[in-house]
Amino acid sequence: MFNKTILIAFLSLFIVGSYAADGSLNVSKQVVLAVPPSTAWALLGDFNGLNRWHPAVTASDLNGDGTSNGSKRVLTLGDGGKIHETLIDYNDSGMSYTYKITKSPLPVSDYVSTIKVERNDKGTSTVTWSSRFNAAGVDDAKAVEIISGVYDGGLKALDDLY
Repeated sequence: MFNKTILIAFLSLFIVGSYAADGSLNVSKQVVLAVPPSTAWALLGDFNGLNRWHPAVTASDLNGDGTSNGSKRVLTLGDGGKIHETLIDYNDSGMSYTYKITKSPLPVSDYVSTIKVERNDKGTSTVTWSSRFNAAGVDDAKAVEIISGVYDGGLKALDDLY
């Protein structure tokens, strides 16, 4: 009986922990680029290359190969802040990758995000940057506003680049 109680308690904690890790807030932003998907992915598919296109990121330091699950990057922001991220899934043929934030000055927790490039008609591409997360230290609306601003800044820079 005691072992069954421990098992039930453990499974309950696991289920609650999994739910919390899913995040209750979502942001998804898109931009259409006037370049073929292969061109967009050549830039966006570099897990260590966010500093090449996002204006808020001044440097990116990689630990790992940038395509294997568990690769880590540390992004340095213009104000000196650092965001630590871990690659969860990299799909070169599907032109997407998913990562999580493990440490950050952003007011979020349980943050998981995907960047994806898709083919459109006439050789253009759609870039989608989406995430799920929980607010941390601010209300939900403020956390969504901040993450939306991060995405808007990066996607505008991509649009200006192409």
